[in-house]
Amino acid sequence: MGRADEPANEAFQTKEYWDERYAAEGPDEDFDWFKTYEDLEPILSELIPDKNARVLMLGCGNSTLSVDMATHGYANIVNIDYSEVLIDKMQRRYPSLDWRVHDVRQLKELDHEGSFDVVIDKGTMDALMAEKGSVWDPSETVRSNVQAEIDGVVWLLKPHTGVFLYLTWMQPHFRRPYIERRERWSVETRTMGDAFHYFLYIAKML
Repeated sequence: MGRADEPANEAFQTKEYWDERYAAEGPDEDFDWFKTYEDLEPILSELIPDKNARVLMLGCGNSTLSVDMATHGYANIVNIDYSEVLIDKMQRRYPSLDWRVHDVRQLKELDHEGSFDVVIDKGTMDALMAEKGSVWDPSETVRSNVQAEIDGVVWLLKPHTGVFLYLTWMQPHFRRPYIERRERWSVETRTMGDAFHYFLYIAKML
């Protein structure tokens, strides 16, 4: 999952932590928290068959996912992260891709309603939920942050056809309550991996 020296607490929630981390890394360093494009390719091909679909990558970091997706033909990916340090690095490394400084808790300010076909979260919500408290009873701050992200995702996705993909290591009983929007989308959960399981939540707009 993460590196051995990662702080497993609310440091992940702060912009300062990520700015310092990316500033300390080399200019060409990549890091994927969970699965890579190669691992996810069959699922992405199934769920995003249209290579011209407008895709939003939440908290893109220096993951290889969007770069590899673009290499394999996905031509319309918007990558956002609230670390200016990170976005500046990625813009210089891959100037042909769309990189934007933006907070996932303010998605309604990113674009107009129904403007994306697919939104992908690969561990970003996990960072929002990282804290010392119990995973069974997150703080009000965590609940508010997650609510803001999900509300924004629902706003940005196209009605009836939009899809939200969220990949995490947390089991359904910890995550589904924050994802489910019965009046707006249906949620499917898929388990990935053998010895260590990851979970993919697929929310399809109704």
